[in-house]
Amino acid sequence: MTSEVPINALRLHLSVGLLSVALIAFQLVLMQVLSVVQWYHFAYMVISVALLGFGASGTLLALARTWMLERFEVLVPLLMIASGAAIAVVVALSQTPVARFDAYLLFVERSQLGALLLTYLLFFVPFFLGALAIGLVFVRHTDEIGSYYFANLIGSGLGGLLAIVLLWKAVPERLPAAVALVAVGAGLLILPRRRVVVGLAAIAALGLSVAFLLYPPSLERSEYKSLSRTLTLPEAEIVLERSSPYGLVQVVASPALRYAPGLSLAFQGEIPVQQAVFNNGNWFGPVTSWSRQDTTHLLDYATDVLPYAMRPRAAVLVLNAGTGEHAAHAATRGAARIVAVEPHAEVVDLLRGELADATDSLVYHPAVTVHQREPRTYLAADTARYDLIALPTLGAFGGTIGLSALQEQYTLTKAAFQAMWERLAPDGVVSVTVWMDYPYRYPLKVLATLVEVLDEVGIEDPTAHLAAVRSWGTMTFVLKRSALTPQEIRQVRAVAADLSFDPALLPGLDPGERTRFNQLQDDRFFTYVDRLLSSERDELYEAYDFAIAPATDNRPYFSQFLRWGSLPHLADQFGGQTFPFLEVGYLIVGVTLVQILLAAFLLILLPLFRVGWHGRGKTWTLLYFGGLGLGFLFVEIVLIQRFILYLGHPLYATAAVLTTLLVCSGLGSYISARLPAQVAMLRRVAGTVAVLLLLYTLVLMPLLEATITLPLGLKALGTFLLIAPPAFVMGVPFPLGLRYLSRRSDVQVPWAWGINGCLSVVSTVLATLVAVEGGFVLVMLLAAGAYGGVALISVRRLSPP
Repeated sequence: MTSEVPINALRLHLSVGLLSVALIAFQLVLMQVLSVVQWYHFAYMVISVALLGFGASGTLLALARTWMLERFEVLVPLLMIASGAAIAVVVALSQTPVARFDAYLLFVERSQLGALLLTYLLFFVPFFLGALAIGLVFVRHTDEIGSYYFANLIGSGLGGLLAIVLLWKAVPERLPAAVALVAVGAGLLILPRRRVVVGLAAIAALGLSVAFLLYPPSLERSEYKSLSRTLTLPEAEIVLERSSPYGLVQVVASPALRYAPGLSLAFQGEIPVQQAVFNNGNWFGPVTSWSRQDTTHLLDYATDVLPYAMRPRAAVLVLNAGTGEHAAHAATRGAARIVAVEPHAEVVDLLRGELADATDSLVYHPAVTVHQREPRTYLAADTARYDLIALPTLGAFGGTIGLSALQEQYTLTKAAFQAMWERLAPDGVVSVTVWMDYPYRYPLKVLATLVEVLDEVGIEDPTAHLAAVRSWGTMTFVLKRSALTPQEIRQVRAVAADLSFDPALLPGLDPGERTRFNQLQDDRFFTYVDRLLSSERDELYEAYDFAIAPATDNRPYFSQFLRWGSLPHLADQFGGQTFPFLEVGYLIVGVTLVQILLAAFLLILLPLFRVGWHGRGKTWTLLYFGGLGLGFLFVEIVLIQRFILYLGHPLYATAAVLTTLLVCSGLGSYISARLPAQVAMLRRVAGTVAVLLLLYTLVLMPLLEATITLPLGLKALGTFLLIAPPAFVMGVPFPLGLRYLSRRSDVQVPWAWGINGCLSVVSTVLATLVAVEGGFVLVMLLAAGAYGGVALISVRRLSPP
């Protein structure tokens, strides 16, 4: 064949960096797309699929290494261009009827599992093609792998920043095409001369990218998302739309749209027509039709009135204030100082702008102060005292199906309620309303959290500090800093009688009062309530079919109720076709793990058996590169989850952690080229990582808590400074180990890539499961153990001679 002009080294480094930018940016874009069309927990599937592409590319390189290296100058730009073209089209293809799946139906329609697998494979293609190009560069330039690995990781880090910028600038459906242009540009940078096929491919890829940028595909939301159901109302239409890293915000108007959660049957007025705000297709809140002349509010006829019925509230703090419903209620009740804390920047901006007229400029009311901050950050910085701290309504009418199971809800952890307790005035209260569900989950978990907070602050009799009333659909709890007074107890009974509510918790309550107006389909609810208030609380946690123990900062999954050991009993009680709908969100993670594990074996490990596994030191290769894959991804996942609280949003945390981790790991890999590829050095580096991770297990959270009140810019700098040291050292073992292995047993290098890729793929989902079941600390300890194991097996008798 005709010899090709070698690719310029500088251009090749730049093209590897640019392609890496595109691949990481595409990961984050896919997370946003899947959050819009499905739900948040599929973010972890994206990371797994991306790693699956990288692992499978290493396997193909092992099978066709010689053939590919002979065509290096043509294949590398062609693969980059093809990756860009795939980035442009796969989202559109995933929205076709044959590939589109619905998480809600995965356990009732077998065809949905096939569609989910097809979606995996579609998203797999661009990562596979891009990783193949990068891997080919690594194989061709093994002696310079440090500098190319550096370019790869630096580009990956910058890709996180690019994704954040793009999410502020365009709606999600346009973003894949924008990212595709970067990948195509990487190929154009090293385009060979006089190669018509490659040139035509570049033109075609550019054309596809521009076409999808100008005419993006429509994103088909699950029909079970709140927005999808709302748009079925008469004359419903989306009247406003904003995109940002916080999500896709859409405002819906319909003459039939009314919102009055748990409204008393004694209400005789007219429920006003309202607009509603949705974020990524999920209900966010009503656009409150409120006026400064109003003397009553709809929530005066809902269980949310409880704290105001007890006594007037002059100072009110509303956390996760949403669209301002509870702030408007406080203003109507005459509160003199109302602080509304809402982390979603776009919603706050809409309330200050386009939606100001609909709310009578609520955010400009002289009593109202709005803070665009994460509630835990605000609580840590605030020094004021409040008569009422109000939280948004939890759950959903009729109960939820667990689609928020993997969402970190730091405002609902035990530590969060303890922080609220510290901000209460002597007669102040925390108020939280939940929808009644069945089987009972949300109200029991809220009560368990409140009782344990009282126990932590030394209150021996929790019943003296708790009140709750229940309507036909909702239940409102009040936690009071001081004991309830006889006058407050009378007021609670009075408002309950007036509005046909039932007192559920109150000092001196007669059991007959609990179901005077509203019957329950299962009266054991009050047995559970009384056990939570007694010394039998821990026994109930163990015996109950659902996880109702309080969420903690170590396990902040308040909406995760599934207990794997209860599945057989739930299946018997509710039927095999029904029980998955109780907690479908968490079950999907289990399905994802099985499918990803199968795909990793079929696409990464199984093909390697064709080339065989020869040479000495196979145990070392398996444990060394498997341990690195497991450890690195466990660290990545736990850092993302830890920094969600610190930075206030999952996408910011993902971008910041990935950027810092990959950039600093890239620097470490660059430095690795200067280190001797010897067993002693491998052991020393892996041991250093293990020690650092153990240290971070102890000091990371105290450091984050101590600096959480800093401005976002300083916190971003703090994120970099905290992650950089371990990330730098974590970048050394992989390229150093590959260099060591290639000089002693070159035939095992493909297996090293494959094993590392396979363990990396599985680790993403596995780390999530471990975090939910055992907490972030356990994930970090397992990561340290993985690196410690790598150090221990790096001895001369196990490693290749």
